[in-house]
Amino acid sequence: MNKLMAQIMKFGVVGVICFLIDFCLYTLCNAAGIPYLISGFIGFIVSMVVNYLLSMKFVFARKDDLSRRREFIIFFVLSLIGLGLNELCLYIGIDLIYGNWLWLQGLISLGVCKTLVKLGATGVVMVYNFISRKIFLEKKD
Repeated sequence: MNKLMAQIMKFGVVGVICFLIDFCLYTLCNAAGIPYLISGFIGFIVSMVVNYLLSMKFVFARKDDLSRRREFIIFFVLSLIGLGLNELCLYIGIDLIYGNWLWLQGLISLGVCKTLVKLGATGVVMVYNFISRKIFLEKKD
């Protein structure tokens, strides 16, 4: 159990580093006049590559029978699924729930809602990322 907790902690540190890279690139690109969708794509791709490098070096034990290319492709596909899950959580939380519940709109602002939903989505995707990478990319003991 201690090994799993240590792995989860390392995963969290890598996640924070990659979140900061993503967020900073997104913000810098927006400030440079790059459209937000392209800014988001740039931040996502760069942080995903850094996440792959750090995760496979410090968090997960590599599978011996998996080439680096195949490993990266699996990591990329799992990351895209995580991105889709994030977008789905945001849509459900902001557009479907907040957008249709007037009592909730009277209780909190849209800005607070977006922040809370993003934090929740981040938590959901973090759990998905850890479990899916552990299943598909880590060497079994």
